[in-house]
Amino acid sequence: MSLQIKIEKTKFPKQKPDQNNLGFGQYFTDHMFIMNYTEGKGWHDPRIVPYGPLSLDPSTMVFHYGQAIFEGLKAYKTKDGKILLFRPIKNMERINISNDRLCIPHIDPEFAVEALKTLVSVDKDWIPEAEGTSLYIRPFIIATDPYLGVRTSKTYMFIIILSPSGAYYPSGINPVKIYVEPYYVRAVKGGTGYAKTPGNYAASLKAQDEAHKQGYVQVLWLDGIEKRYIEEVGSMNVFFKINGEVITPALEGSILPGITRASTIELLKHWGVKVSERKLSIQELYEAYENGTLEEAFGTGTAAVISPIGELYWEGKKMIINDGKIGQLSQRIYDTITGIQTGRIEDTFNWTVEVE
Repeated sequence: MSLQIKIEKTKFPKQKPDQNNLGFGQYFTDHMFIMNYTEGKGWHDPRIVPYGPLSLDPSTMVFHYGQAIFEGLKAYKTKDGKILLFRPIKNMERINISNDRLCIPHIDPEFAVEALKTLVSVDKDWIPEAEGTSLYIRPFIIATDPYLGVRTSKTYMFIIILSPSGAYYPSGINPVKIYVEPYYVRAVKGGTGYAKTPGNYAASLKAQDEAHKQGYVQVLWLDGIEKRYIEEVGSMNVFFKINGEVITPALEGSILPGITRASTIELLKHWGVKVSERKLSIQELYEAYENGTLEEAFGTGTAAVISPIGELYWEGKKMIINDGKIGQLSQRIYDTITGIQTGRIEDTFNWTVEVE
């Protein structure tokens, strides 16, 4: 795709927020990337423009039928001033997996990475440098036909926005408390569980709300058929260290194929740690807890990177994992991945991409 990206810079730059009080997803930079799709013409008019509201007809299809996908990745500033992206091509390739499921036209992943690098370069002064901070990147595609009726749209917008952010969870790298959801389900095989589409997240809110009422941060989802097998945690893939072996649920169509998940598996294999992708029932996990072989539990995802799990609540039973403290392996994975992302550790896996 040999398209020229037009750049229109803002005449009214915003005041930048305090780097030590960013929260997550609350502030947005001065610019955004937009590209349109029209049936018969393809993707066209890539441009970087001042960040601001979109003008859409009330009948725009995305509002009514949810034909949309999104991604999430981060940019980091190293101590020597370089700007690094973590495996961005993987995110752009995953966009097309989601696009395929939602009947949205494919994008060119390499062009999308170039567009992203250009946008980050324009707004590079917004990348925070305080410990634990980053520039969160949100690419998304929405159906834009002004039409009421269930069909695929003929027009779309691909947009990228940027948000300087701190830790995803207020507790940071401290272990979180997770509620095992007994009733609601997130996804089933054949559904949209493997796609990153807004409806999956809207459908998860009810269970998350219930978890919050009981003092838990997130939900652990079980499979949608038998409600026996562990799938993922609200915003993360999930791993358990049982008797020296690290186990994560296999990707069977209902679980998002996380990029941090793949990186974690690669790291563990590189270190010689036994890792298995297989079915894991909540009963098997509880038995491991009862017999003392459940050593660690943690989630992986772009937003939190690694989030240790200190407690699981399942059917009236509390599992306190590793005395509610971060495990040695969880800490090592977190330190290694964040070290590579921020340039503190040599990237021997060729995971990072420098923004010129």
